[in-house]
Formats: sequence, C-alpha cells, structure tokens
Amino acid sequence: MPRLILSMDGLVLKEMVLEKERTTIGRKPHNDIQIDNLAISGDHAAIVTILNDAFLEDMNSTNGTYVNGQPVKKHVLQSNDVIELGKYRLKYISDGGAPLAADQDVSFSQSIGTDNGRQAAAAPEAPPAPAPASSSAVGMIQILSGTHAGRTLELSKSLTTLGKPGTQVAVITRRPHGYFITHVEGTVFPVVNGRSLDAQAHRLNDNDIIEIAGVKMEFFSQNRA
Repeated sequence: MPRLILSMDGLVLKEMVLEKERTTIGRKPHNDIQIDNLAISGDHAAIVTILNDAFLEDMNSTNGTYVNGQPVKKHVLQSNDVIELGKYRLKYISDGGAPLAADQDVSFSQSIGTDNGRQAAAAPEAPPAPAPASSSAVGMIQILSGTHAGRTLELSKSLTTLGKPGTQVAVITRRPHGYFITHVEGTVFPVVNGRSLDAQAHRLNDNDIIEIAGVKMEFFSQNRA
C-alpha cells in the first residue's frame, strides 16, 4: 500500500500509509495530515489514491506545492517523488503495480470535445443494475453529447482518466467487483444520474448516465465473446 514519509531538514517525523481514497494535507486540524506551520495553507493539498496510483492536487495554496523541485497544480505521483511544502518534505513510496502510462487517458478537450463548452442538462434517473461480476464482462462508455457523440470507449485497463485538465478530471477504475468513478480535479464534481458525487468512489451500474466537463456519457457492461 502506498505511503508517505514526512521529514523536515532531513529528520524523519512520521510515516503514514495512504489508506483513504482521498488524503488531505494542511494546517487546519481537520486535515488527514496536519502540518502546523504558517507556511502551510489551511487546506494545502490533497492526494487521491486509487489502487496503486496516486494523484496529487494543490488546493490553491498560498505558497504552492512542489514535486521534485517543480511547482505543480496536479501531478501523478511516482514512487520516490518528493512533495515539498515549505520546509517539509513528503516522500511518496509505492509498493508497485501497473504504471499509469499503461492505462487510458482520455481528454475531452482533445479527443472527445465538449460541444463548444455547452453544459449538458441533468440526466434523468436510471434504474440501478448490478455491476459486472464476471471476468468476461468489460465496462464500456458511450459518448452521448459533444462533437464525438456516438463514440464508444472500452474500459479494458485498470484505470481510465476522463475529463478536461484544469477544469474537471475523474477516473474510472476497474476492480474485481465492478467499476468505480472517483473525482480527481476541479471544483465541480462528476454527475451520475443527475446527482453530483462527493469525494468518495462511486460504483457504476449498467445504464448509469455520467456527466464530466460538460460531456454526457452512458456506462454499460458487455460480455466478451
């Protein structure tokens, strides 16, 4: 399981396992990792952990978030990356797993489009259906709006990134007991069947209608021959 090693001036202060899907970092007491230092914003950064992948997002902090000396707003963490928050360092250690580069990354701004930025209307409620349980079933996404309406994406990889970087990004992960969607970036959360999600992973069912970055799409499962 991925973990963080917190240090300052070369002195290790503590080690934390990333057990939650969303781990917050900041000066305020409600954060999962509280760093009581004026250089750290109240809500400084967050790490979303999905399977063996982790996404770091700066939460509009005053002094910024750095990874390996470079300022970042959103960053896919690799093992041994060093997150810098003022004088504090958080070293990210991963236990391995498939690298993100081997998975799918679909940007609506380039490959799907956002229908000239027009927001789609809220989708009607769809009756819930069981998520795919068979190993022969694969999740599919059909685009319902935008310039690429009608296009179908096969969710064959363990993790698929969807959205528009800088605006709204979500990931769909393939797990043994189904497919789950999780918010990663942006102030607006994905909408499923007309309802806005929260920071937790949401299990997808057949015929769920998803809206991300103004694009409406439908999730369904399909058995392989």
